[in-house]
Amino acid sequence: MLQKFKHGLKREILIYIVMLLVLAVVMHVDLLTDPSTRFEIMHEKENYSHPFLYTFVIYIIIFIIRKAIDLIAVLFQKKSK
Repeated sequence: MLQKFKHGLKREILIYIVMLLVLAVVMHVDLLTDPSTRFEIMHEKENYSHPFLYTFVIYIIIFIIRKAIDLIAVLFQKKSK
């Protein structure tokens, strides 16, 4: 049971990190060409937490949708048996 929990936690952390990277690149295309400039801007404005907060909000929305789909799938599996 603990092993299953650890595997699930690692999977969710990986999903969060991938989402963080994808959203950062989509929102700030200059990260691909000149990341040092983007990091200087972040340092000047002292807004280090906003990427994590935005990603967390999107992650929660996608998590709820995923769990709703899982619930619906379980309900249909029970009906078909």
